[in-house]
Amino acid sequence: MTALLVVLATPLVAAVVLALLRHAALAGWLNVAADAVSFAAAVALAWQVGQHGDVAGPALRVDAFNVYLVVLTTFVGLTTAIFSRPYMRQVCASGRIRPWQLRLYHGMYQAFMFTMLLALTTDNLGVLWIAVEGATLATVLLVSLYRTPEAVEAAWKYFILCGVGIALALFGTVLTYFAAQHVLADPVAGLTWSALFEVADRLQPEVMALAFVFLLVGYGTKVGLVPMHQWLPDAHSEGPTPVSAVLSGLLLNVALYAVVRLKMLVDGSLAGTATPHLAGVLLMGFGLVSFLVAGLFLHRQRDIKRLFSYSSIEHMGLMTFAFGLGGPLATFGALLHMLVHSLTKSAIFVTVGHATHIAGTQSIDHIRGLIRTQPAVGWSLLIGVAAIAGFPPFGVFTSEFLLLTATIQSQPWLALTLLSGLAIAFAGLFRHLHPMVYGAAPAGQRPVPANVVPIVIHLGLVLWLGLAIPGPLARWLDEATHLITGSRLL
Repeated sequence: MTALLVVLATPLVAAVVLALLRHAALAGWLNVAADAVSFAAAVALAWQVGQHGDVAGPALRVDAFNVYLVVLTTFVGLTTAIFSRPYMRQVCASGRIRPWQLRLYHGMYQAFMFTMLLALTTDNLGVLWIAVEGATLATVLLVSLYRTPEAVEAAWKYFILCGVGIALALFGTVLTYFAAQHVLADPVAGLTWSALFEVADRLQPEVMALAFVFLLVGYGTKVGLVPMHQWLPDAHSEGPTPVSAVLSGLLLNVALYAVVRLKMLVDGSLAGTATPHLAGVLLMGFGLVSFLVAGLFLHRQRDIKRLFSYSSIEHMGLMTFAFGLGGPLATFGALLHMLVHSLTKSAIFVTVGHATHIAGTQSIDHIRGLIRTQPAVGWSLLIGVAAIAGFPPFGVFTSEFLLLTATIQSQPWLALTLLSGLAIAFAGLFRHLHPMVYGAAPAGQRPVPANVVPIVIHLGLVLWLGLAIPGPLARWLDEATHLITGSRLL
């Protein structure tokens, strides 16, 4: 329990301290230190769960499913903080933001981390909703940090669309509470996920089916599912690059985690009815549409950050489809894909931050010859895109192969659609990548100070996971698969 409290308390305290701290250099290091403490506590928490089972506290519960996401969230938060310390100092020195905005950035970064970790570890559906709404407010301030008209517009779009979505999720939460009233006498238990899960087969199926529709649309807006995705490309393209890294690598995962948790309740409630797979069918439909639409939009992008934003939508659609497909193989593949996508996409956004500084623009047409100008950045972008496109032997290839295998086994008529979508996305990424990496470098283009350590760590881990999944991680994911589906893969 101590490790869990440290995981939650560290970013909360750090957010307050960093918002008040005026020493910019110290603030950057303190931001890194806070994330390092959170990551160490998350690792200790994971060991505790592995040795002794679930860890529970007042309105908190950590099991095999969310503890792996807690470790992933704190790890990506740490590596992104390491990247952002010199990056944001350079942005501040250039005059693009003022010192008070740098304090706002550090404070909101830790506030964002706290809300993400609270959403993952809470056992209460009401607290989950509050945490996701808190993440929305923190992210709005981060996206609008540069205070340009485009950044303010993107922040408002994000706030309005996600505000509407979270309102729908609130209504779905209320309906879930209503469905439990005739089963659970304790009012608090009506919002406690673990209590609801134990009596899922006794919840009112009609109400739970309606609730899931609102919850899927509500939290699906945060996932970036089509057609509720319009905020995501703008927020990624106008916010600071470290914000894009944590948005794509963390926020989307947490929103999808909420959807999967609620799907588990609905599946139990609808078992034995005429529509036992309603939740899975809805997830498959939204996921497949998002996957295909985003793949097509990759071909039309002219902004490098928007390009990889649509790549995030594509991969979140693929994960949503896999969780809807169900079964141990698809679920194991989806959990692995959440991991490797977060590591790869956050590394890509770090690389993109350096590439835009080299070129002085986010326009794909003006980013050229990165390997000639700064080989470390050029090769990082090339390898990162190869990884996210599913090239073997990277981990994304492994997870996509598992998902395709599961599709062939249960829904073979959809296998060709998945392969076509992967081919479309591959072509969309590489038609833009080649000139950016290998094209002739513009006159006057110069290298910039670049921190590639987080990139090397992330891509090295993704390569390792593609070659061999470590035994402890495989058992970890298998335990989560068993919790979600009731069956094991290994």
